[in-house]
Amino acid sequence: MNQSERRIVLIRVLLNEHPEYQELRIPTDADTQRQLLRGLLNIREPRRIDTDFLQIQDEYLQEETAAKGITDAADLVPLQPGLYLWQGDITTLKCDAIVNAANSGMTGCYCPNHGCIDNAIHTYAGVQLRLACAEIMDRQRHPEPTGQAKITTAFNLPCQYVLHTVGPIIGSQVTDRDKALLASCYRSALTLAVSHGCRSVDFPSISTGVYGYPVLQAAHVALKAIMDYLREYPDMEVRMVCHGADTLHAYQVVWNMLYQDVKPHED
Repeated sequence: MNQSERRIVLIRVLLNEHPEYQELRIPTDADTQRQLLRGLLNIREPRRIDTDFLQIQDEYLQEETAAKGITDAADLVPLQPGLYLWQGDITTLKCDAIVNAANSGMTGCYCPNHGCIDNAIHTYAGVQLRLACAEIMDRQRHPEPTGQAKITTAFNLPCQYVLHTVGPIIGSQVTDRDKALLASCYRSALTLAVSHGCRSVDFPSISTGVYGYPVLQAAHVALKAIMDYLREYPDMEVRMVCHGADTLHAYQVVWNMLYQDVKPHED
């Protein structure tokens, strides 16, 4: 079965879960099919599905990720030992763990084809990730607090684990509490990663998308939290993964201003 055939099978199964979509015609071009499949995956509630679907889905997603190009995090060049800045797609990184900028519901973004990290990670991990997150939340019985972290396997992503953390939502201005909560996101994720034997952790820029944290201010908090952690765990490798050039530039500016000549082990 090739990718086109897998995609059609997956779309048909997911459409059959929605009686209201029974008359929907599957597009003929590959790009529109991909958008439809992603949208159907995005809106699917967390529940089990048969193993035949999972096998086809897993083969499809792994081949799609391979076609995008997998980047081995070990091949990247650090700013200094243990710390990296990289622009790219976090779902294509081969490492111990990537961090998902989650929402308090923890089961991913349900907006079809949304551009957030949460949506991308859940899309390319597969439907198993949403179910795993839902099981965590069923046991927890309350929304995920801001600044904490949870861990799941990564399923179809090239990393081993996904760390989920909820960043602060910014109102009219950034408060001291917002700064403390954002720093806690980084510390909590790193602490959880270490407890699971991870030595390489890759972060997105938490809260700087729809949550409204100004990127330059967020970069200052993120880099300080990471540098502080590297002083305690100098064998760790931490990467800030910036989706766009503007975000990368902001982190580079903060790094050059504050940390260019500072080593992780220095006080």
